[in-house]
Amino acid sequence: MITADQLHSVLERKEALRGYLDIDNKKIQLEEEELRTQDPGFWEDSKRAEAQMKIVKELKKWIELYEDVDAAAEELQLSYEYIKEEIITEEELDTAYSKCFSLVEALEFRNMLRQEADQMGCILKINSGAGGTESQDWSSMLMRMYMRWAESNNYKLTISNLQDGDEAGIKTVTMQIEGDYAYGYLKGENGVHRLVRVSPYNAQGKRMTSFASVFVTPLIDDTIEIEINAADYTWDTFRSGGAGGQNVNKVETGVRLRYNYKDPDTGEVREILIENTESRSQLGNRENAMRLLRSMLYDIALQKRMAEQQKVENNKKKIEWGSQIRSYVFDDRRVKDHRTNYQTSDVNGVMDGEIDGFIKAYLMEFAAEENTEK
Repeated sequence: MITADQLHSVLERKEALRGYLDIDNKKIQLEEEELRTQDPGFWEDSKRAEAQMKIVKELKKWIELYEDVDAAAEELQLSYEYIKEEIITEEELDTAYSKCFSLVEALEFRNMLRQEADQMGCILKINSGAGGTESQDWSSMLMRMYMRWAESNNYKLTISNLQDGDEAGIKTVTMQIEGDYAYGYLKGENGVHRLVRVSPYNAQGKRMTSFASVFVTPLIDDTIEIEINAADYTWDTFRSGGAGGQNVNKVETGVRLRYNYKDPDTGEVREILIENTESRSQLGNRENAMRLLRSMLYDIALQKRMAEQQKVENNKKKIEWGSQIRSYVFDDRRVKDHRTNYQTSDVNGVMDGEIDGFIKAYLMEFAAEENTEK
């Protein structure tokens, strides 16, 4: 049975959340924002209307989440009184406490994601490193891990580009993960992921090390304006590979977008290359490739702003893509994040998408710092 101190602690955290989230002002703001949607000409400018509806939806979500916590806390307080009168059992009290505690923790966790891009979906790209088949197999295992994570969190996942490995696995994959806060949760996955195992592709049964790079960028929507000069990009088309019926390999539906990005500060020009084979329609693939380009340009601008505000200077080496962030050592039953030192022996669980422990440890250590420097 829970103690009075446990009850007091969770109720204190609930009240603290009310202050952190500024719930009373959010309710007032929601009324004001909803009034704007009642204007007769509200939908005449669809982009502006969509942006306004996003504001309303976001405010409603925070209020609803807090109200769930508040209701659970009230139920817990009543349960604590009822146990004294023997109206409920100790098990029922403990269940009420577990429910309230979980909701408080979840809302505290979400409150860490207050950066501009955190609430967006994301683009997650995996590239196999040197090592041939072994690295390509490792990349496909990472792809499955993130697909399982997205599935368990009810996110919509679309594979926009996939290149199979020479013998097994994949060379590269680009996935779009759509849903609230997908980028905020997965931004800490940016970096090099290292696998150590006895390779099934090694005839001598030797222990081998493989690497794969993971890139995560925000997935923006049409409400965010990104200027793209038509003179700076070109298109190529190619035949999509893989299963898909008579159309595949006969019609050039795959698209390759090349964009010459010029750094506004240094004047340096570099090429951004995007391939898209998601749709059997060339038009659909072009539209999605442009969306991916806009997302990448948004991410570049976002990272520049963060650097200017010195938000990532203290842990820059820990989050840049070229550094090793996590090791998966299968033989030792150990997965360890080198930035937070969080580790687990549940290797199978991790490879089945159970990575919330790593996500939470990263946000606990770095997101709070970002928010205080905002």
